Amino acid sequence: MTVLKTSMRNFFAHKGRMALSAVAVLLSVAFVCGTLVFTDTMNTTFDKLFAVTSSDVTVSAKGASDTGETTSGNGKPPVMPASVLGEVRKAQGVKSAEGTVFSTSVTVVDADKNNLSPKSGAPTIVGSWNGNDARTMKITSGAAPEGTDQIMVDADTADKHHLKLGDDIGVISAVGTHSAKISGIATFTVTNPGAAIFYLDTRTAQEALVGKTGVYTNVNVTADSGVSDAQLKKNVAAGIGGAYKVQTAKETADANQKDVESFLSVMKYAMLGFAGIAFLVGIFLIINTFSMLVAQRTREIGLMRAIGSSRRQVNRSVLTEALLLGVTGSVLGVGAGVGIAVGLMKLMGSMGMHLSTSDLTVAWTTPVAGVVLGVVVTILSAYLPARRAGKISPMAALRDAGAPADARAGRIRALIGLLLTGAGGYCLYLAAAADKATDGSLWLGLGVVLSLIGFVAVGPLLAGGVVRALGAVVLRIFGPVGRMAERNALRNPRRTGATGAALMIGLALVACLSVVGSSMVASATDQLDKSVGTDFIIQSDSGQLITPQAVKAVKSTPDLERVTEYKVLDAALTTPDGRTSKNETINAADPTYAQDLRTETVAGDLADAYRPDSMSVFEGFAKKHGIKVGSTVKVDFKDGRTADLTVRAITSDDVVIDKGAMYASITTAAKYVPADSMPLDVLVFATAKDGQETAAYKSLKSALHDYPQYTVRDQTDYKQALKDQIGQLLNMIYGLLALAIIVAVLGVVNTLALSVVERTREIGLMRAIGLSRRQLRRMIRLESVVIALFGALLGLGLGMGWGATAQKLLALEGLQVLEIPWGTIIAVFIGSAFVGLVAALIPAFRAGRMNVLNAIATE
Repeated sequence: MTVLKTSMRNFFAHKGRMALSAVAVLLSVAFVCGTLVFTDTMNTTFDKLFAVTSSDVTVSAKGASDTGETTSGNGKPPVMPASVLGEVRKAQGVKSAEGTVFSTSVTVVDADKNNLSPKSGAPTIVGSWNGNDARTMKITSGAAPEGTDQIMVDADTADKHHLKLGDDIGVISAVGTHSAKISGIATFTVTNPGAAIFYLDTRTAQEALVGKTGVYTNVNVTADSGVSDAQLKKNVAAGIGGAYKVQTAKETADANQKDVESFLSVMKYAMLGFAGIAFLVGIFLIINTFSMLVAQRTREIGLMRAIGSSRRQVNRSVLTEALLLGVTGSVLGVGAGVGIAVGLMKLMGSMGMHLSTSDLTVAWTTPVAGVVLGVVVTILSAYLPARRAGKISPMAALRDAGAPADARAGRIRALIGLLLTGAGGYCLYLAAAADKATDGSLWLGLGVVLSLIGFVAVGPLLAGGVVRALGAVVLRIFGPVGRMAERNALRNPRRTGATGAALMIGLALVACLSVVGSSMVASATDQLDKSVGTDFIIQSDSGQLITPQAVKAVKSTPDLERVTEYKVLDAALTTPDGRTSKNETINAADPTYAQDLRTETVAGDLADAYRPDSMSVFEGFAKKHGIKVGSTVKVDFKDGRTADLTVRAITSDDVVIDKGAMYASITTAAKYVPADSMPLDVLVFATAKDGQETAAYKSLKSALHDYPQYTVRDQTDYKQALKDQIGQLLNMIYGLLALAIIVAVLGVVNTLALSVVERTREIGLMRAIGLSRRQLRRMIRLESVVIALFGALLGLGLGMGWGATAQKLLALEGLQVLEIPWGTIIAVFIGSAFVGLVAALIPAFRAGRMNVLNAIATE
């Protein structure tokens, strides 16, 4: 009980100093709990949605995916004849059955050709209005579509794009463009998953999406009372045979949920990873806080030891304070985590996915995990300072106002740090020298961990040299005040090292990712410059295939020298070694593609692969199956016949664009695949006549004006799109890393605040002999700046080393160019100085307000 009372008294006596450490725990726990609550809520939302939208049994075409997405190469949804509906209705246990048609391979535009698809990546769905959808949608304005000139839209899409009854809508599918006017607006009675949904009547949907009537994509079946879904599935399957896919409501919901969970899992573990980084940074803050508190209470601890307190009691007293800190920060963090989850839901809402707070899911494991994690991390962080406190002897404490540093422990730590840093550097060297990316990635991961721990351990040793160097450049210009700031930073290298290490971790990751991202963009750009010989690339950003009408519009464009079509066909390959490789793809293109993409070959000439009954394979496939130029490969085309194709070229694996592709001509593919089964083009390439690039670019955009689902890009546009994609990913990661940097800034604030308290008497004496308040505040700000720059210098240097090593592994995948983003690195380094200035504002202000006489009188 005495230990608990002492711990409580000390905790509340230093509650201001504990607050910043508690904030570090709070933020880390909040991020963990917020992530768990958000993903659990998303799962709950989609569970409810899929449970409501799934009919008891669903019958679909054999080629349909489990989640119902369009998979046909002709851009149309897989369908089955309407006669299936009659057969289903005859099955025992069927109460009702309804045929529907829908497609996700569509683009919907308004009267001004503006795309109405969600920008969040959610699908655009056009289908027939049916009883199953009426369970989740309520018509709140107008009426359901009747006739070819009517269409209904969901309320969220209507609000977002300011659509109203009577507005013109265009549905663009592989069949063509269907125009209609909005007849009704339907509101979700469940959570809107973010999709844009449009409804036609059944006949119109068949004509607009498939191009013919008398077909369905799905048949939704409702069971009679007392008939289980499993029994109904069995009865329906027996009635229609094995030519169609039959799923129960649970199977359909599970397939959809699995698709959602794959996305959520990536998001969940990525966010938890950044929460772990924040915890790691918070550890340094907590260690620093308790180390300084123990140092400042050396005399008090010595007195406690002198009057009979044992080492164990002192140790327990400090750990009990850590427990109080951990519990306080963790409990507040759990509450803040729920707030973060709600904030993420609002953010998703702004992106089109409206999540209701009524579905907010806080599993009992979430607060338990948050509190346990926060408390355990805090106690472990405080263990070393507590152990150090327990080792203070009564006489040593009574003779000295502060605990002397353990020189032997410092030397051992420095030695261990140097060994770990060396081991980490050697692992990074092995990673850079690896012949396979998979082998090198293991060495890279080990090198990152060892070098990080090594730098943390060797931080106090590095602090002396680095801070002196920084002081000579940054602080000396401020005269005596600058020199005092430098000496204050050097006074306790262990503290400076730990404070700088907290900032180092976040900035090392920023630097590493910046180098990797810049190198990826530079490498891809270099590959485009070297390999791509065409001027324009036409494709759909939503993955929609290119219709023959659009291809015809491209080919009729003036100022073009050539147009190349590019298709992807599924096939099974039987190689000379007798093995069959299923689920392979053949990239069929016009012979001019050999000019459009200058792919390096290791044997043969790629142009020969476009000769009749010829093909190319990539280097890895050739080695695996013993294929040489002249070998024959049996190609069994899906929805077509089997062909014996001669290998005329073997392409290099050392490429980025079309890596691992196998080529043949469209003419060869058309010989074995019927015209009605031939897939549409994935891409179309166009090359302008010499000197007509600008005119051709304008003409192409004009020719495709009526096809807003496709984008025309020249090489400059393509490079910018690639840069933007990587930039968006990096910006999201930087945003998450900001949490770690915020915790690191709190560490700097805490260190300075405790340092000011520790030097109260010294500050009073300096003020007494003439140091002004302004000079005092400047000294503390400069001390903070040099500590921040110390952490930034170590972090940026370490991160660039990691990034350069990672690029060596990317080079094995064809990304050959290493690019250091010096602008970003320099900006981050300069920004660190401002971080130091901001962190010092409150400690400097409090130091400047000290009463001189009271400060001098402090023991």
